[in-house]
Amino acid sequence: MIHSLYNKGVVFITFGFILLIFFRNMSISQEIEKLKKELPETVKLIAVSKTKSAEQILEAYYSGHKIFGENKVQELAGKYEILPKDIEWHMVGHLQTNKVKYIVPFVSIIHAVDSLKLMIEINKQALKHHRIIDCLLQLKIAREESKFGLNFSEVKLILESDEYHKLNNIRILGVMGMASFTDNTSTIRDEFKELVRIFKSIRQDYFAGMPEFKELSMGMSTDYKIAIEEGSTMVRIGSQIFGKRVYCNLKIR
Repeated sequence: MIHSLYNKGVVFITFGFILLIFFRNMSISQEIEKLKKELPETVKLIAVSKTKSAEQILEAYYSGHKIFGENKVQELAGKYEILPKDIEWHMVGHLQTNKVKYIVPFVSIIHAVDSLKLMIEINKQALKHHRIIDCLLQLKIAREESKFGLNFSEVKLILESDEYHKLNNIRILGVMGMASFTDNTSTIRDEFKELVRIFKSIRQDYFAGMPEFKELSMGMSTDYKIAIEEGSTMVRIGSQIFGKRVYCNLKIR
C-alpha cells in the first residue's frame, strides 16, 4: 500500500522499505509557469512525468499544461488509461519493438527511434490503427556508452533503404539527442552543436522541401538552457518541474 503525506512542499511517498522524498521550493504549477515564461515561443515544453503520480500530473494538467513524456511503456500505457484523453503523450525513452503495440493507439510522438527494425514495427502497428505516427530519429551524440542512438552513417543507410521508403504510416519530424551527463558545459554545448549539424545535413539531403522535418528534441533539466541557445525546439524537463527524488533505505513503521 502506498501512503502519501504532503507537507509544505515536501512529499513523502513510501512503498515497502523505500522512502522517496521530493524537495520543491515551488509547486508544480508554479514551476511550469516559470518555465513557460522563460522558454521562447518556438520551444515546446515536454513535462517528463516518469515515476510521478497521477495526482502530480493532474496538478500540471490543471495549470494548463497538456504535454507529457514517459520513458517506460507500461507506465505510459497505464497513465493514458486513467488520465484525461486530451493529454499529448510523448514516448521519450528507449522503445523495444515488442512493446510498440501498447502505445501506438494513442502516442503523439516517439522520440527515440534508433533502428530500421523499430520503424518497421511502428509502421506495422500504426497501419492496424489507421494512424500515421510522428517520430524522431535518436542520434548518439554523448560520449557515454550507455546512451542509445544512431550515428550519421546509420541514418543515411536507413533513409536510403528500400524498406524505409515503403513505410507510409510513420512520419519523421526531426531528431533527438542526449548530451553527456557532465558538469562540463563546453562538452554539452559541443554535443548539441554536433546534433544540430547532423540535423541540418539530414534535412538538406533527405527532407528538402518538407517543412514538417523541423524538430530538434534536445535539452533536459540540467542542460536545457544550453540546448535552447543551440537551437532546440523541444525540451524534456522532469526534475525541475516535479522535484528531485532522494531514495533512502529506511524502514517505515
